[in-house]
Amino acid sequence: MTWNEFIARMQAAWPDVGWTDVLPAVLAGALTIVIIKVGLRFVVQRLRKLSQRTSSTLDDGLVSVLERTNGALIWVVGLLVGLNMLPLDDRWHDRVSQLWFAVVALQLGLWAQQAVAQVLAAQQTRHGGTAALSASATLLSWGLRGALWVVVVLAVLSNLGVNITAFVASLGIGGIALALAVQNILSDLFASLAIAVDKPFEVGDSITVGDVTGTVERVGLKTTRIRSLGGEQIVMSNAELLKRTVANFKRLQTRRVAFTFGITSDASADDAAAVPPLVKGLIDADPKLELVRAHFKGFGENSLNFEVVYRVNDPSYDVYMDHQQTLNLALMRELQQRGIRLAFTTNTVNVVGLQSPAPAGPAATRKGASPDAPDIVPAAAG
Repeated sequence: MTWNEFIARMQAAWPDVGWTDVLPAVLAGALTIVIIKVGLRFVVQRLRKLSQRTSSTLDDGLVSVLERTNGALIWVVGLLVGLNMLPLDDRWHDRVSQLWFAVVALQLGLWAQQAVAQVLAAQQTRHGGTAALSASATLLSWGLRGALWVVVVLAVLSNLGVNITAFVASLGIGGIALALAVQNILSDLFASLAIAVDKPFEVGDSITVGDVTGTVERVGLKTTRIRSLGGEQIVMSNAELLKRTVANFKRLQTRRVAFTFGITSDASADDAAAVPPLVKGLIDADPKLELVRAHFKGFGENSLNFEVVYRVNDPSYDVYMDHQQTLNLALMRELQQRGIRLAFTTNTVNVVGLQSPAPAGPAATRKGASPDAPDIVPAAAG
């Protein structure tokens, strides 16, 4: 097609458009392109300088989103501005309006896609960027981007006059069928995403879930593997794991300890009153321990019972056991020095009806002794 043929066809399509109309439209379109590009560059530079002076990641993310502006779409915007200035008929104005909607929807989709990527990258950086989080973030990114572009395409098709009702219904039915088919897998997958984002525990944490206690070795897309105290590996479904209460001992800052002991019931009231201050002095002497309370709790069957509560300012279980042992030994020594005895549970067995066997030979009965009492035979002299 020659240039003259192209001009002839354009004049046939737009008979009311002359060169006096085209020139202002071209200038307006070119000016629009220049203004958008210069303004966008100015805003990005200003935001980049501002982001260097602040610790917030919001301005950094906004710079990254604006840099995602598509240059080809800017040229299309300039073209559409020029077409709007031409004296076209209603049919062409409707087409230009539809193009405006498509351009804006595509650009918003590009910005939203970059925003999703920035948010997921920020979450991954904040939580250490583990392999499980990277895989979860990748899957979540694919899902969000897929849903985003499906919405954009459906919106553009609807604006172009395409009936998308049947297509949306098909997507809904297909999505429900797929979700039912992979319900268990999806529940574990979303549970994995929840673990990666919310971080109730991380690899290396010591946790208790139900009757399982151990160290987290791996958080996968479907299961979490825990090395128990007995040495075996426990594999738990992510969805089932999040349904239970998880106790994370790595997040423990202080350890609260309560223990009881008793002294013999023949101790005097002064001896019982001296025990709580004694325990308080022993705990206060240890910089790792902090006393909460120490009281004479009550009377036992054969003991006077005391209850002591204190905190260990260290989350380590080994440290707690070391200091508890030191406290127990010191308490025993102090009570022994004061003549106070610790009470221990004792069991006495009385055997009724047991008699000694009759002597083999005649034996003299001791004066005043019971006939059933055993004889005492003195040892022979050497």
